[in-house]
Amino acid sequence: MKKLRELDRKQVLDFLATFLLMNVGTLCLAAGVYFFKAPNNFATGGVSGISIILANYVPLKQSDLVMIINAALIIAGFIFLGKGCTVRTIYCSLVYSAENMLFEYLVPLDQPLTDQPFMELVYAMLLTGLGSAIIFNCRATSGGTDIVALILKKYTKLNTGRALLITDIAIAGCAFLFGVVAGLYSVLGLFAKAFIIDGVIENIGKSKCLTIITTQPDEIGAFIIEKMKRDFTRYNATGGYTDQNKAVLVCVCKRAEALAIKSVVKKVDPSSFVIITDATEIVGKGFREAL
Repeated sequence: MKKLRELDRKQVLDFLATFLLMNVGTLCLAAGVYFFKAPNNFATGGVSGISIILANYVPLKQSDLVMIINAALIIAGFIFLGKGCTVRTIYCSLVYSAENMLFEYLVPLDQPLTDQPFMELVYAMLLTGLGSAIIFNCRATSGGTDIVALILKKYTKLNTGRALLITDIAIAGCAFLFGVVAGLYSVLGLFAKAFIIDGVIENIGKSKCLTIITTQPDEIGAFIIEKMKRDFTRYNATGGYTDQNKAVLVCVCKRAEALAIKSVVKKVDPSSFVIITDATEIVGKGFREAL
């Protein structure tokens, strides 16, 4: 019963953390698009890029176009990515559209904030790249071509940044309709965004893989399971130099947990051998679901 309560509490905390992160990511994305991308016609891909271009030719606001295009692509997401990702995507896309409308009402813009387009491009890419990466890490998307990118990632060997690059490069090319300068900035921003997203996702999802060679596996294993709430794989080995029987424990955990485990291992067995490596993508129970 106690373990069930602990599990329920962990699930609630994980849900709240994911919900908070999705909202932070969506706010960063909406702010980057509204305040920096749209006023400068930076069409660096995505539904926001399509809507920025179309808003100049059809009698609809950019926020309205975002919602219309997203609706069509969400259906594709449901078919190829499954219910879980689609529900989170619907939520993020609705919040994103609502925030765009709120910005239009509270801070109407008819020109860029400054006369420094390169600086605004930097802020646009930082905010949208960070926002998209946070949302991707929550196993969701903001809708639009992000859905197409995740479908490509799921069925090919492409990582998220490259999938977005392939998906959005044609849209970025359309920015040349607004002039050579806008087009060049858009293409530059597209490449910058791809690198930012991959970098942020890699660092957010980075964990540690511990390989512990020890003669005291029971005490160390009990600490990993009871205190860290992690599991491990154990197998027997023989020391090449000492010819002594030892146990090897392999455990994957978060950074802070790795430091705690390392400290305990050295206290319990000072002669132990601990190898800690970075694990940038872990799919499985306790970490993330496969897309």
